[in-house]
Amino acid sequence: MKELIIIPLLFFIASAFSQNQSQDSTKVYKKRVLERAEIDFLSSYYSQDGNNAAVTGGIGTEKLTDFASNIVISVPLNDDDVLTISAEISAYTSASSSNLNPFDSGASRNDNDDRNGTSATTGSPWIESSGASRQDTWFNGNVSYSHSSDDRNKIWSANLNFANEYDYTSIGFGGSHTWLFNEKNTEFGVSGNVYLDTWSPWYPTELDSYLEADQNLNRGFFSNVDILDQSGNIIDKNGVNVWSPLNTTLIDNKSKNTFSVSLSFSQILNKNVQVSFFLDLIQQNGWLASPLQRVYFGDRDNFYIGNAASIPNYTLPSNRDVFQLADDIERLPESRIKIPIGMRFNYYINEIFIVRTYYRFYADDWGVSSHTAEIEIPIKITDKFTLYPSYRYYMQTAADYFAPYEGNLSTQEFYTSDFDLSDFNANQYGFGIKYTDIFTKRHVWKFNLKSAELKYSHYDRSTGLASDIISLGFNFIFE
Repeated sequence: MKELIIIPLLFFIASAFSQNQSQDSTKVYKKRVLERAEIDFLSSYYSQDGNNAAVTGGIGTEKLTDFASNIVISVPLNDDDVLTISAEISAYTSASSSNLNPFDSGASRNDNDDRNGTSATTGSPWIESSGASRQDTWFNGNVSYSHSSDDRNKIWSANLNFANEYDYTSIGFGGSHTWLFNEKNTEFGVSGNVYLDTWSPWYPTELDSYLEADQNLNRGFFSNVDILDQSGNIIDKNGVNVWSPLNTTLIDNKSKNTFSVSLSFSQILNKNVQVSFFLDLIQQNGWLASPLQRVYFGDRDNFYIGNAASIPNYTLPSNRDVFQLADDIERLPESRIKIPIGMRFNYYINEIFIVRTYYRFYADDWGVSSHTAEIEIPIKITDKFTLYPSYRYYMQTAADYFAPYEGNLSTQEFYTSDFDLSDFNANQYGFGIKYTDIFTKRHVWKFNLKSAELKYSHYDRSTGLASDIISLGFNFIFE
């Protein structure tokens, strides 16, 4: 009888020991989501030029240069969890934003002499001012945490974001969940993000000064400056025919909030083909117009500061001796719904060539719709070097509220002359080279180089805007 009891007991103990050993083995040999800490460095230089600056009502220089640096640090906390911290800083110089106050000669926006008009000279939207608003720095920081299930078929993440520039502050947060099925050949994901922005508005200097002077043109910025009518005559500031903005109030709602939900689906069809689809639902509310951007109406008289002799023959863009005073800043609805939907199709031809394609359709309730198509063909020339030429085509319709310089009317409720909301098409050509070393033989101190990438792109828009960007990135594994 004892033997009958002992034998099952020994069998149970052995089974339990074997199961624990198997579980321990699983824990020991479970593949980590991220083996070691990784660090990514990315720097880019961007430049653009054109003649449709929104700051000056759809006319004038769009010249801008930007240098940005980004660092991303990914740290494995254990087998399943990864903490990622990123920071980006962007320093730009903008001729168009300098024309927020085109009348300065290097004084800052808060300089008392500049406020009182003593530094005012002739201004032009076709050349840049030298004031403080011509350059600024943008900062963005992000922290995210991701967790993978033991079988690696579920991944969830959460993120927190902060960004700041001279005229706004943004706080964002969100999360995502991803499911993998069918031996990881099928993937479905859902994510949501919220961005709560607050304006610290700057305005075109003539509008700002007019309102701060209690609508008395003999005070503030205009006290020592002659205002000219469209015939080149100096106006009587206390007379009947005087310049004044259409609205006597500026921003009354300084919030700008964005809420988004994204759905994605990816399927590996066979060893050569992968296809994926995505759908985004985005809602924005608050002050969605830019307080920096002027609007000139076609049904209001024009007023200028500058060379009176040149005004009767005022032609665009040849005249560089006068600046036209704004009728208003742009005004747009305080809500917007955006719906992008798209797909990717990647085809592995052989060990040398891969074709990656992308298409997106976009529509919103402002009347803008667009199509984006892109193709990239990575070419593996050696086991470590890959070339990848790319081409991107984009076209969009104009927003219901867009009209070019002096194309809007003062009777409209909403209006803008921002050519980003105009009808246009664009072409972008790119070329890159990537170095990959899976064994990370090259290193700098304790940083082993995993990959390095250099890319250049040229962009042309049918409105005349052209830009170039060159970027350099490195991926290191920390020992």
